Amino acid sequence: MSGAVSPGRPALERTVGALLCAGTVAVLVGGCGAPSARVDGARAAGERFERALASGDHEAACRLLAPETGEQLEQDEGKACREALGAEKLPTAGAVRTTEVYGRQAMLRLVGDTLFLSQFSGGWKVVAAGCTPKGEQQPYQCVLKGG
Repeated sequence: MSGAVSPGRPALERTVGALLCAGTVAVLVGGCGAPSARVDGARAAGERFERALASGDHEAACRLLAPETGEQLEQDEGKACREALGAEKLPTAGAVRTTEVYGRQAMLRLVGDTLFLSQFSGGWKVVAAGCTPKGEQQPYQCVLKGG
């Protein structure tokens, strides 16, 4: 009976095929993930930024901004970064819910805020803050962002 298929075999093949497909997807998704050091670095920079804002240490928060973002803020407000940042209406953020890193870019979703960061030679810097999703054409609208 070579070549004969038992009645239960097609279901078994579908089940095994589905498991292999799911396993392949899991490996591919896991393989695309950022190393934990980059994820931890982005998360730590975002948390430092939020702590500096919460404590009113705008000088420290400005040091954590990407150069273009700090320059744009100063240009828009006509003030030094620390003074301009204090005048911004950034939301009070809570704990980090998720951190996603793609290459040298990261998105931190916190309770009450979303931050976008980029990795520079001196570490992770905040590119945009006070971001909320606004739909498909413009996924996020940010209070603070670079040019």
